[in-house]
Amino acid sequence: MEERDLCAEAPKRPQKICMVSPVRAVVHLRRKIRILRKSRLQIDLTGKKSSESAQPRLVQKQKMLVDTVGFQKPQYFTFDTPSLERVSIVKQRRRKKYRKSRAVLYPENIKKHLPLEHKSKATRCLLLLTAIICFQILNAIENLDDNLEKYDLDGLEKTLQREVFGQKIAIENIMNLLKDYLATHIHNKPLVMSVHGPSGVGKSYVGRLLARHFRAIMDGEFVLQYFVMHHCPADENVFSCQLNLSSKISAMVSQAELDERIPVFIIDEVEMMPPALLDTLSGFFQTNQTNEYLNAIYVLISNIGGSEITKYVLHNASNDILHSHIMSGDLVSAIRTSLQQNHPLFNYADIIPFILLERSHIVHCFLDELMREGFYPDNNHIETLAGQINYYTIQGRQYSTTGCKLVGAKVSLL
Repeated sequence: MEERDLCAEAPKRPQKICMVSPVRAVVHLRRKIRILRKSRLQIDLTGKKSSESAQPRLVQKQKMLVDTVGFQKPQYFTFDTPSLERVSIVKQRRRKKYRKSRAVLYPENIKKHLPLEHKSKATRCLLLLTAIICFQILNAIENLDDNLEKYDLDGLEKTLQREVFGQKIAIENIMNLLKDYLATHIHNKPLVMSVHGPSGVGKSYVGRLLARHFRAIMDGEFVLQYFVMHHCPADENVFSCQLNLSSKISAMVSQAELDERIPVFIIDEVEMMPPALLDTLSGFFQTNQTNEYLNAIYVLISNIGGSEITKYVLHNASNDILHSHIMSGDLVSAIRTSLQQNHPLFNYADIIPFILLERSHIVHCFLDELMREGFYPDNNHIETLAGQINYYTIQGRQYSTTGCKLVGAKVSLL
């Protein structure tokens, strides 16, 4: 009523002034709709439903107004984000991750090149190190071959195989020991070879061949051929023999070290050597010496163990069985037990047994001796001379009791 009166009292005003009340109502309704929408949005974000309470509408409106004001202008700063916003942020991040990178476009007038691979310098150093090692190994192998060629061991082996009959395994053992030892000039012990066997099987002859070969190679300065019965007879003072032998060995060893040579000492008739002289000789076989005494070769020749070798050969008369036993070392172990009772000197030596010679070997000895003396080789004559030698006959085989020792005497009587 009041509004109508106001309109009546002011007739001169424009007509749109009378439309104030409907406009206010519309604005008021729009505000309420906004407030309701904002309150619902806040409830959805917080996840809480509004409880229907029996409070008056005025109090509920005030709370809604407070909530909306707080939603529009928060009083406190917080890092918590609503759940919907979090989900949207996560989706955006995932989209960013799965975005494909754009293809790089090159101009058409430019050639495409693959990226260069940077090689590491460590590979070059590794290749250089392997090359140096291979060169050193090759140089060492060549040095070994040079040392063997310097001593002409191939020629020595051919000479021994040609001149010595019936001792193939013994010659192979001697050559293997010499090749292993003479391959280098630095050693931790001297090489001691002890040759054993009965009379006439070729022990002393092998010693003479070794002395002749190394004298031709080293001009005779570093080879000593020592015969006990000649250099130290029974009536000679043993002390003087000790001084003589030790002085000769020391002088040759010192000179050979200066010339980078390995001296060779061939001592025959060791079974006749006095115990004191054996003690002096064994002192040079020790390992706690200077380098020049460690670089030396000693060849000991004796008849010690000859009876054991004869028994062993006759017990194993079959040729195949005998050779297999020699290669397995059974004969060496049988000889070493008898040598240990004689002197501990032989504990430092490599035992090389020389076995009995068969009748075929005696025939070769006669043929070789006749050729040297200038006789015509007649087979019937040779068989007649070979029949004059005494033999051990067992299982259809004949083994000479004296070897080739009497061959020279028989030929000289012709």
